[in-house]
Amino acid sequence: MTDGRADVLVVDDDDAVRSAVVRTLTKAGFEALGAANAEAALGLLAAGERTFDLMITDLLMPGTSGVQLMRSVRESELDLPVIVLTGHPSFDSAVLALEYGGFRYLEKTVDGATLVNAVNEVLALHRPAALRKRALLQYDAELAAQSERSGLSSQFDRALSRMWIAFQPIVSWPGQSIFGYEALVRSSETGLNTPDLLIEAAERLGRVQELGILVREKIARNWACAPPEALLFVNLHALDLTAEDLFSPDAALSAYASRVVLEVTERASLHKIVDLRARLTELRRLAFRIAVDDLGAGYAGLASFSQLEPEIVKFDMSLIRGIDKSPRKASIVRSMVAMCTQELGTTVVCEGVETEGERDKLSEVGAELLQGYLFAEPGPGFRGRSIFARPLVSVAPDPATRADETGT
Repeated sequence: MTDGRADVLVVDDDDAVRSAVVRTLTKAGFEALGAANAEAALGLLAAGERTFDLMITDLLMPGTSGVQLMRSVRESELDLPVIVLTGHPSFDSAVLALEYGGFRYLEKTVDGATLVNAVNEVLALHRPAALRKRALLQYDAELAAQSERSGLSSQFDRALSRMWIAFQPIVSWPGQSIFGYEALVRSSETGLNTPDLLIEAAERLGRVQELGILVREKIARNWACAPPEALLFVNLHALDLTAEDLFSPDAALSAYASRVVLEVTERASLHKIVDLRARLTELRRLAFRIAVDDLGAGYAGLASFSQLEPEIVKFDMSLIRGIDKSPRKASIVRSMVAMCTQELGTTVVCEGVETEGERDKLSEVGAELLQGYLFAEPGPGFRGRSIFARPLVSVAPDPATRADETGT
């Protein structure tokens, strides 16, 4: 550590990438030093002239690979957190990175702000208590500064007053039956009409819990009219796990707990949740089930398995899109389905199914529960078996004209 600033070791054989990362981190207030290969990095670590707080490494490098570098660091018992920054992401390499202590797995196309936030989050977990507090305050201050956009608070208030809930069916394709519905928040407020925009505004304003409470109350009022056999999937921001109403037996949603699956949609903040395991135990005591959302989106969901121990996992649409035309995707999804269902006893739902080809390939690789525009768009009310009576479209609407299938 230099002058109270965190020291970051950046390892990449690509001179341009290494220099760009060092510049980004230096501009953000870190002490960053580059190493052109794993051997140079190990030499710096062994010399002990500088005590590094974090290492960022590429995976594919000539000579010693990034995975071998991480293994050597662990074998030398260095307590050094690692962020993997790769231009060739894959499911297998993500698993290896996690196995050898990688705390974040990012693609080289990541923007500078996301990289800096990732560094702050990892350092917040691993630096001494006083420095950890300072890192968290710095991270929160950056978010607070963004929230000072003119008129955001009043616009958010209007969005809440114009908020409504859409439902999208999740189908069991072999039996052509309704398995459940995902509840998706919508608003008629221009500029905050999609889940992502609403959640981003809530985060910037520090009003995530307020948004979650209102959404769950609206969902509960609508759910009273739902088919009695269906499950309800409700998206949950990590910070919602600290909301007292979520754990109250008298809360509106608790009345339907045995039929509710809570999807944790934002996992980056899970480390901030005190007594996470106890909170999950209490939710399950109330009869809620837990799901990990968007597995496969940037490989972010792998680490959350051990934290959340979900009963249900939802595969991200990036794995599903075009699976019938990609043998590699089909092989990955087949393996993931087998691992989840046979080894972990976890139910799998595949999101983003838009064509009959995708539907049929998913059925072939063992995925039975499907969700997507092929069957029905999100909308008010609960569409039942009638969706199987109409001709299923094989091409989804233009993505630019529709709302995303994700959200709180």
